[in-house]
Amino acid sequence: MAAQQVRDGFTELYGTEPEGVWSAPGRVNLIGEHTDYNDGFVMPFALPHTAVAAVSRREDGVLRLHSSDVEGGVVELRLDDLAPESDRDWTAYPAGVVWALREAGHPVTGADVHLASTVPAGAGLSSSAALEVVVALALNDLYELGLQRWQLARLCQRAENVYVGAPTGIMDQTASACCESGHALFLDTRDLGQKQIPFDLAAEGMVLLVVDTRVKHAHNEGEYGKRRAGCERGAALLGVDALRDIPYGELDAALARLGDDEEAVRLVRHVVTEDERVEKVVALLESGETRAIGPVLVAGHASLRDDFRISCPELDLVVDTALASGALGARMTGGGFGGSAIVLAEAADVETITKAVQEAFAAAEFTAPRVFEAVPSAGARRLV
Repeated sequence: MAAQQVRDGFTELYGTEPEGVWSAPGRVNLIGEHTDYNDGFVMPFALPHTAVAAVSRREDGVLRLHSSDVEGGVVELRLDDLAPESDRDWTAYPAGVVWALREAGHPVTGADVHLASTVPAGAGLSSSAALEVVVALALNDLYELGLQRWQLARLCQRAENVYVGAPTGIMDQTASACCESGHALFLDTRDLGQKQIPFDLAAEGMVLLVVDTRVKHAHNEGEYGKRRAGCERGAALLGVDALRDIPYGELDAALARLGDDEEAVRLVRHVVTEDERVEKVVALLESGETRAIGPVLVAGHASLRDDFRISCPELDLVVDTALASGALGARMTGGGFGGSAIVLAEAADVETITKAVQEAFAAAEFTAPRVFEAVPSAGARRLV
């Protein structure tokens, strides 16, 4: 239905049928937060919420963009005028992909694009990566560029880092491009090695809830960049290329070498312990001990809250209330400073936990949260 609606919207806007329709999902990160730009481990899975794009090629060096989710008409850009950080609107994400493809030498000569997305914006669920990946996949197919999924993810990351100006890691784009239905993706962000880990909670009588606090965040507004710079400084102080290179068993010695540099100690401790948590979750899932990942999720939240300091009262309230109401585990997910939390629960407890979280938000006079089930879904693909 979404594909047909976007296709019809394209035809109404541009007066011709699109050459195809593609989709790319948002993602939830099960565990492994702020490890991707430290060459570490992450474990996302794709959501059923997607960005859908109808696209056709042009040969005149013009890029026309339209989104049914944003007020306003078609935005027309000339490819030769695309330049990093020249656009502060939503159009920077698809335009940045075109820029990155051309910068890499790929012969993209223009496009007409019509988009619609069901990925909640600002919720820490990678709505921007979904926009980037769906446009990249469409252009890869239409122009027969022959790029692999991991290569598309790299180009999309470059678009976000350089063109948009947001210093994000590689996880979001790789998840959107490469995840498989019914699985979580164990990704080594250093070499982009991937392993699909079966993650079928329904078969085991469990549910993973996403609680969107509706507190908006923006990666290019400073705090995210400060954390990344702090991690890079910590790695430099310890004489390693990235914090991934500090073994968990040598963490105490590494922290002792940082002395009274309190910020570096906190950031290094989070990243090294978070990598260990990712490997622990992989081992538990592969051994069939799914319920045992709950305490690992909780430990991850405590580290993000206390060491990385990127939680907020709304996220902490979700986690504390869910755990008090019988959840197996809970933590914030995404870049932080708002966004969403995830809650692992027995299916029989979902209604009780959801009601408790909603009532806690009302009592705190917070905006009512959006709560939905996260079902591991397929990555980017051509629909039509």
